[in-house]
Amino acid sequence: MTVRSITPLEANRLVAQGAVLVDIREADEHARERIPGARHVALSALAEADLAGGGGTVIVHCRSGARTRNNAAQLAARAGEDCQVFMVEGGLDAWRRAGLPTMIDRRAPIDMQRQVMIAAGTLVAISTVLGLEVSPWFFGLALFVGCGLMCAGITGFCGMARLLAHAPWNRPRAAA
Repeated sequence: MTVRSITPLEANRLVAQGAVLVDIREADEHARERIPGARHVALSALAEADLAGGGGTVIVHCRSGARTRNNAAQLAARAGEDCQVFMVEGGLDAWRRAGLPTMIDRRAPIDMQRQVMIAAGTLVAISTVLGLEVSPWFFGLALFVGCGLMCAGITGFCGMARLLAHAPWNRPRAAA
């Protein structure tokens, strides 16, 4: 089964007619910004998921469309053979640019990937300055961070993300 790409406006029209909209981003991304009414099924939990949820038309989206496009075959398989599966061209970013509504929770932390990029970039910048101004031994920290990012890309395990997950701003808030 092929997954056809549709515009955000077409997706919105199909959702209004009863299609199931599924957000495949990770939980931290979904918590920060989401399309009202979209079901959340993280790509990392796809193996146990039923995307269709009893529906005949399923529309999947991520942030930019890349994850959806790269995993289209798996998404179609999880929706089932009797479902029509579409993906939102350009993802949530295109949905927002089309002027369609999203729900934003600014209290939710930014997604983990961005946190890792900010932390890694900061460590490399600081260690480079310290290496130039204080001691060349500080270049070792930049090398360590670079090797860690390379290993994370190869293995899929990111130690920095695991550490950041325990940061106070990433801990679940108590229910109000």
